[in-house]
Amino acid sequence: MTAAPYNYSFIFKYIIIGDMGVGKSCLLHQFTEKKFMADCPHTIGVEFGTRIMEVHGQKVKLQIWDTAGQERFRAVTRSYYRGAAGALMVYDITRRSTYNHLSSWLTDARNLTNPNTVIILIGNKADLEAQRDVTYEEAKQFADENGLLFLEASAKTGENVEEAFLEAAKRIYQNIQDGSLDLNAAESGVQHKPSAPQGGRLNSDSQSPKESCSC
Repeated sequence: MTAAPYNYSFIFKYIIIGDMGVGKSCLLHQFTEKKFMADCPHTIGVEFGTRIMEVHGQKVKLQIWDTAGQERFRAVTRSYYRGAAGALMVYDITRRSTYNHLSSWLTDARNLTNPNTVIILIGNKADLEAQRDVTYEEAKQFADENGLLFLEASAKTGENVEEAFLEAAKRIYQNIQDGSLDLNAAESGVQHKPSAPQGGRLNSDSQSPKESCSC
């Protein structure tokens, strides 16, 4: 079977940020593989995943960079914020410390991405309701005050994982349609692909994912 040259119209670059152990890699794995990794190792540097979704009738390829949450990797992971169209900022609803650190993660995201980057706040581990340490209401208030989308999700059960990536993609696509996101800007985090090949390989795939820190 011969595959179409491009079976998607757009590429959106995403980053996933947040403290170590909040389940960033597990969210990525659940989204791309439809599986839960019970013993998810801590990310060293960054990891990478892709998936094609349909957004308002358009096929969109999401390129997702999962960043390490440990402070010693922040210098490495900050370089991946550049040119992100969407950011998933994750905390653990059972660990208040991960929620308290959101302001620091948000400051990085605001300073290092473009002004139109869509940021969605994700309260992960929603399946652990009995161990909840952060209420839905206070997280929703934080999101509203900072202009963020917000969902609680569970990488373990898959609840709202698809929706998290899709809601951000819908907002990015809306920004393209209303002209607030300039596709010609290098920092937009979006590439538009023609329906037929124009020669050469995809620019988006020319950057090799780095899965480990070389420091």
